[in-house]
Amino acid sequence: MSVEKTLNLKPIAIIPARGNSKRLPRKNILPWKGTPLIGHSIKNAIASNIFSEVIVSSEDEEILSYAREYGAKTVRRRSTLSQDSSTVVEVCTDVINTYKSIDSFCCIYATAVKLRPITIANSFFDFSDTQKSDFLMGVSLYNYPPQQALVESSSGNLQLLNPSFKGIQSQKFQNCYVSNGTFYWSRAKSFLLEKSFYGIGLRPFLVPEDQVSDINTEEDYKNLIKN
Repeated sequence: MSVEKTLNLKPIAIIPARGNSKRLPRKNILPWKGTPLIGHSIKNAIASNIFSEVIVSSEDEEILSYAREYGAKTVRRRSTLSQDSSTVVEVCTDVINTYKSIDSFCCIYATAVKLRPITIANSFFDFSDTQKSDFLMGVSLYNYPPQQALVESSSGNLQLLNPSFKGIQSQKFQNCYVSNGTFYWSRAKSFLLEKSFYGIGLRPFLVPEDQVSDINTEEDYKNLIKN
């Protein structure tokens, strides 16, 4: 597909959805509450009312068909972008090169099914309210301070991953955030320049934990469908 869209100041949403996922086969179209996972992400993105288009990128015709059914535009990606080594950055770059005149975009994971439209909208307002940063990431706080992380040595003993934190009281630790499999915001020009979502001035958007559903394994999926 090589259609160039006209300039639209509203952002686009990009939902990457590979068909040949390995750890959890066909994870993007597994059912939840009677709808394929990707259907929830598409509907929530559309319901946020902030995107000019919601675009699904996939090499898989079944996924593309579901995407169109739930109201998304589709970009059929090359097989070279559907390998185990392919990255989300490469997939988003491919879509941006198709929609050349966009100013900003949000990459939303197909399995971020609990993400509410109001949260997506609020993240956009937060992203738009500053000119100091071109990147914003959906994050969670670590449940335990990562400064206390332990690793196993070759002898089987545990040791601090970072010994410089030895003896420091935990209340003195800084908050640490981690990408939680929900979304990334970026301005297109900066993203193409940096070739990363971890660009200069990256800012956090704390996603409520009841809206986080990072699904990569069968156990993750079982936990989801319990709810």
